[in-house]
Amino acid sequence: MARHREAVCRLCRREGQKLFLKGLRCFTEKCAIEKRNFVPGQHGQARRAKMVGYGVQLREKQKMKRTYGLLERQFRTYFEKAERAQGPTGSNLFVMLERRLDNVIYRMGVASSRSQARQFVLHGHVRVKGHKVNIPSYLVHVGDDIMVKEKLHQNPMVLEARNLAQSQGQMPWLEIDRENCKARVISMPRREDVQTPLVNEQLIVELYSK
Repeated sequence: MARHREAVCRLCRREGQKLFLKGLRCFTEKCAIEKRNFVPGQHGQARRAKMVGYGVQLREKQKMKRTYGLLERQFRTYFEKAERAQGPTGSNLFVMLERRLDNVIYRMGVASSRSQARQFVLHGHVRVKGHKVNIPSYLVHVGDDIMVKEKLHQNPMVLEARNLAQSQGQMPWLEIDRENCKARVISMPRREDVQTPLVNEQLIVELYSK
C-alpha cells in the first residue's frame, strides 16, 4: 500500500498550519510549525508568494488530502462518489472521509494520529459489530459498534492518546466509551460537526469542476 514516506512535518509546514499528522508531538513545543513555520526547501524562508485562483484551490485540496492520509487517486475517487450523491458535493466529501474506519478510531481518542489508527486497523486490532475489520477505508454506518481489542487497552500509546482526548470535545455523531475503547455510530456525521481540518471545501469542488 503506497503511503507518504518522508517527514510528515514538512507537509504541515507546506500548508502553513497544523494538520496533526504526528500525534502527540503536534501538541508540544517540538512541533515543526512552532519552530519553523515556513515552507520547506532552499527558498522556504523567503516571503510566501500571494496565491490566487488555481493555487488557492490546489492548496485546499492538498490540505484535506494530507489530513486524512490519502493518495491522489483515492481522494479523486471519494470526490467522484461525493459528486454523485445527493446534497452539496463538499459536505458529502467530508462525510465520507469522516466515516472511514481509521478516522473513527482517531476520533474515538484511541490513537493520537490517523496514521497510528490506520496501523491498528491493518494489524487486526479493531472490531466492527463483533467482526474483525482490517480495511482502513471501511465506511461505518449508523448503529455500528466499533471497539479495539482488549489487549491494547493498557498499551502506552493508547493511554497517551486517551489522556490527550480527554481535553478535546467529542464528535456528536459518535457515542464514545474511552475507558473501554469502544464507540457506537449514532448518526451520520454532518459538515458542521467537523471543525478540523480548516478547509474550504467549495474551493476543492471548483478545482475538480474545471
